[in-house]
Amino acid sequence: MSDNPNSVAGRALDRADARVRQDEGLGGALRAFRDRVRSGDLGMIPVAVGLVLIAVVFTSLNPVFLRPGNVSNLLYDCATTGIISLGIVCVLLLGEIDLSVGSMSGLASAMLGVLWINNGWPLAGAIAVALGLGALVGALYALLYNRVGMPSFVATLAGLLALLGLQLYLLGTSGSINLPFGLAFVRFGQNAYMPNWLSVALALAPGAAVLWSGLRARARRQAAGLTGAALSVVVAKALLLTVGLVAVVLYLAQGRGVPWMFALFVAMVAAMDYAITRTRWGRSMMAVGGNREAARRAGINVRGIYLSAFVLCSTLAALGGLLSAARLGSASQQAGTGDVNLNAIAAAVIGGTSLFGGRGSAYSALLGIIVIQAISNGLTLLNLSSSLRYMILGGVLALAVIVDSLARRSRASHGRG
Repeated sequence: MSDNPNSVAGRALDRADARVRQDEGLGGALRAFRDRVRSGDLGMIPVAVGLVLIAVVFTSLNPVFLRPGNVSNLLYDCATTGIISLGIVCVLLLGEIDLSVGSMSGLASAMLGVLWINNGWPLAGAIAVALGLGALVGALYALLYNRVGMPSFVATLAGLLALLGLQLYLLGTSGSINLPFGLAFVRFGQNAYMPNWLSVALALAPGAAVLWSGLRARARRQAAGLTGAALSVVVAKALLLTVGLVAVVLYLAQGRGVPWMFALFVAMVAAMDYAITRTRWGRSMMAVGGNREAARRAGINVRGIYLSAFVLCSTLAALGGLLSAARLGSASQQAGTGDVNLNAIAAAVIGGTSLFGGRGSAYSALLGIIVIQAISNGLTLLNLSSSLRYMILGGVLALAVIVDSLARRSRASHGRG
C-alpha cells in the first residue's frame, strides 16, 4: 500500500526541521562556516592568518614590535593611507580603478598649505576647498567614463599626471610649506590619543551593536515563522568581539593608548560598511559590480552609482592627504608620491576586495593597511632596506590576487554543482 502524499510531505518537512534543529547552536554555526570555506568564501581568514604570521616573525626577531608604544605608532601610520584605501574599495567594488589617489592626496595637502598658511584662510575653508576639489575630480572621472566611455585606468592615469603637475605648481620653487606644530590640527595628526576610559567604552559598542542587531534579526525571522540564528551563536559572536576589542584597547593603554586619528578611520570604515551592506545605494553598488547589464535592466541608475563611487574615492583621497599633511607637519612636493598609490590599492586587495568587482568590504581597507604597515614597521625595526619592503609587499599582493582568483573558481564550480 502506497503512502499518502500528504504524509510523505509531512515526513519530509519533519526531516528538514530536524536538520535545522541539528544545525542550530554553535555546532551548526561552525559547520556552516566550514561549508562556506570549502565553497571558496574565505572571508577575512587569509588576512587574519597573515597578521598572526607577521606578528610572530617580527616579534621573534625584535620584541619591540608588539610593545604597546610601537603598536600605537603603527596604528597612527595606518590612518592616512587607510582612508585613501577606503575610497579605493568603492571603485574596486565596481571593477574599476583610480590610479590618481596619491596625486590627489598630495594636491590636497598642497592646497591646505597654500590657502591656510600662505594666504591666511581659515582652516575650515581650506579643508572645504581641498575636499571640494577632490569631489570635482571624481565627478570628472565619472563623466569621462559614463559619457565618453574612457576606461577608468586611462582617465585616472591622466589625472595622476595632471594633479601632480598642479601640486608642483602650487608649491613653487620652495617645494614645501611647514605647518606650525602648536596648531590643534597638527597635534591631532601627531600626538593626540584617546583617554583610556573612552577607548574602553567605545570598544564595548561594537559587541553591543552585534548583540542588538542579532537579537532583532532573530526576532523578526521568528515572527515570520522562519528559523532564526541560535541565541548561543548571537551571544558568542558579541562576546568574542567585545573581549577581543577590550583586550586590544587595554593593551594599548599600557603605552600611549589609541590614536584619535585611527579612531576616526575606524569610524569611517564602520559608516562605509553600513552604507555598503545596509542601504539601497550599497546593494546597488554590489549589483552593478557583479553584473552591470543585469543591474541596468533591474532599474538601477548605473551612471549614478559610478558617479558616487568615483566622487567618494577622490574625496577620501583628498581627506587622506590633509591628514597626512598634519601627520608630517608639512605640505611638500613628495606628499602623495612614492608608494602611496601602491599601498592604498594593495591594502584594499590584500584585505579581501576583489579586483573583478562585486565582492568586498569596507573592513578590507582596515585589515589590508594594517598588514602593509605592520610589514613596513617590522622591517624598519630590523633596519632593513626599503627594497625588501617593496619585494615583500609585491609578493603579498600577488598572493592575495591568487587567493581571490582561486576562491572565485571554487565558488563557480560549487555553483555549477
